[in-house]
This record gives sequence, structure tokens and C-alpha cells, in this order.
Amino acid sequence: MRTRICDLLGIEYPVLQGGMAWVSTAELVAAVSEAGGLGIVGSGQAPPQWVREQVHKVKQLTDKPFGVNVMLLSPHAEDIIQLLAEERVSVVTTGAGNPGKYLNTLHDAGIKVVPVVSAVALAKRLSRSGVDAIIAEGMESGGHVGELTTMALVPQVVDAVDVPVIAAGGIGDGRGMAAVLMLGAEGVQMGTRFICARECTVHERVKEVVIKARDRDTIVTGRPTGHPVRVLKNKLTKKFIELEECCAPGEEFEKLGMGRLKLAMVDGDTDMGSVMAGQISAMVQRVEPARDIISNVVTDAENIIRHICGKVVL
Repeated sequence: MRTRICDLLGIEYPVLQGGMAWVSTAELVAAVSEAGGLGIVGSGQAPPQWVREQVHKVKQLTDKPFGVNVMLLSPHAEDIIQLLAEERVSVVTTGAGNPGKYLNTLHDAGIKVVPVVSAVALAKRLSRSGVDAIIAEGMESGGHVGELTTMALVPQVVDAVDVPVIAAGGIGDGRGMAAVLMLGAEGVQMGTRFICARECTVHERVKEVVIKARDRDTIVTGRPTGHPVRVLKNKLTKKFIELEECCAPGEEFEKLGMGRLKLAMVDGDTDMGSVMAGQISAMVQRVEPARDIISNVVTDAENIIRHICGKVVL
């Protein structure tokens, strides 16, 4: 299975691992890249030195291409962009903003720039600015979300831009991959599925709650702040709902959310921590090596596409 994404990013399979803060550390990133996909370090709000250490660790573990996700709202975003240019990583994905002002710096260093979008208008603007590909992420995903579903967003973005489109949000197996390829995407990005990769260093309790999750066990909180987030339901989400119901000021949401992602992913508090995971959590059955995740998803997608082509009479 080869698409333009494979040639563009220098990878064997058109599968990207989402750059999740406190989740996508060097161990997982290297394992995904070694398996033929593109591992992506999640920089989140981390300081530049931590990001540099992760980059160096990945380079020690693999000589395959890998990327770093830069959250553009981070106070360290500009410094991190500069260090990634110095380190000459293969790919930079971005979220929460427009990476336009950094394009020359990154391209001059030979780095491919692939922003995450949740709306067609931003995809058009970024395509015109010269990005190399676009990740169209539907609201089924974990973490910060938009309003459009993957099924609706992906074909609209594909029609609107000339660069390759990678689909994200609600993709956890070969059926999902086959579906978005049919919609015109040329690759997939998966986040939640890789939380339960054996090489992922999140706390074991996080993996347990993802595997136990049912179809309606995620919820979107924080809409009044303008930065909605999809997470697994727990005691913390009940407190967020209470704030929404009483129309609390934004400061109360920020205070309640401070440090909650680390509390879950690193410390293992799945009651009062923020367990950012998508709607496909209910489809994750077990912990397995990253290599097996990629192999199974790609093989199943190929078989499904062949089966469909064999059944359709033109």
C-alpha cells in the first residue's frame, strides 16, 4: 500500500501516529517509525530542552524518518521550531494555529510541514501558503476537536486542496483506513489506537480504561472556552459539566484543567486526570506492539478494498 504520503515522508506505509502530549514519547515514536509508519513526538506545552532530549533519543533508537508535533499555542512554540530546524527532523505537524510564519524556516532545513485542520477554510489557506500535506481531523478524535466529523470533513478537504490529505479521527482499524482512502485521503493518522501500543509509556491504568471503554464513554468538555476537548468520562468531566451548567467564567475552566493531562497519562489518576482519547476507544481490544497495530490495520485495509472491488459490478 503506497500513496503520495509514503514518497513525501519517506515511509513504508501511509500511517502516522498522532503527536499526543505526555503520550507520544521517544519509545513509541521510534517503534512506529521502525515498523514503517511515521512516529511523531508530542511536544504539547513542554519546554524546548525536553523536546530536544526526545529528538535525540528517537535518533538513538531508529534511523527512520520521524516527526514532532508543535502545538502553536504553546509559549515555547517559536523556540521549538528553531530547535527542530537545527535538528533537521523529517516532519513537523502542527495544531492549534497557522504555521505560515514558520514555513520558510522549516523548509529551508529540509523539513516537511503537515498541519492538522478541522475546517475546510483553514485547509485552503494553509495549502496556498505552501504546506506539504494536510491532516484533516474529525471530531471523533481524542483531545482538542472541531465540529465536523471525519466522514464529512475529509472529502471536502480533498476537493479543496491540491496537496495530499491524511485523515484522522475515528480511525482505529483496517475498515476505517479503507473508508477514508475511498473518501480521497492518502493516509491515516491514529492516536487512540497507539495509546495501547506496548511501547507507549503512559500509565497502565490509562491503557486499562481505554480498553474497557464502551461506545458512549467519551464526552466533549470545555466548549464555552472555545477549546473543546474529547476525553473519557470520569469524575473530572462531571466537574467540567457542572461548570458549564452554571455558566462559570473561563478562568474556572482553566483552573480546573491545569495539569490534568499529566495527572492521567503519567501519574495514572484516571478519575481526576484528563484521559484524552477518541470515540474508537471502544474498538481497542488489547495492548500490542506498534508493529502489529500497523501491520494489521494496513493488511485489513488492503483486503477490504480488494473484497469491495471484487463485489462491485460496473
